[in-house]
Amino acid sequence: MAATRADLFTFLDRLGIAHRTIEHPPLPTVEAAMAIWGGMSGGFAKNLFVKDKKSRLFLITLRKDAALDLKHVQAAIGTSGRVSFCSAEQLMEHLGILPGSVTPFGVLNDTAGKVTVVLEKALLDLDPVHVHPLENTATTAVSAEGLVAFLRATGHEPLVVDLPLLA
Repeated sequence: MAATRADLFTFLDRLGIAHRTIEHPPLPTVEAAMAIWGGMSGGFAKNLFVKDKKSRLFLITLRKDAALDLKHVQAAIGTSGRVSFCSAEQLMEHLGILPGSVTPFGVLNDTAGKVTVVLEKALLDLDPVHVHPLENTATTAVSAEGLVAFLRATGHEPLVVDLPLLA
């Protein structure tokens, strides 16, 4: 059974990672979120769950306004060929979350360690980092250091890179 938001918060508390969460209507896209996030400071993340030609899984987290160049991302993150988006079924199977709720916190459910987490270096320069807490009806803020500490505690050493962006 997939971890709940309460499980996530308990895990963060156990690690001593400060977090704060705001409730809001479902926000399935970054565009919808901007009505809520507009006046808040920090870095707002968007997340892409992709696979390569060998079916290796990657969760890419980057700034909300960064346009990732999917045709050239393989060199930056070490995939076998171009990446393609994973299905809703793969998202639920590996991260225990629904489309529209993709978040790096989802690796709490990846106990098999199948997902490689990729963080955009520029996102980690922003503080705090805002992501969904396993569902898109809230947004949780953690420090960049807290996010990395969370990922490491789940066994997911993040790959922090400068991602190729579209101009």
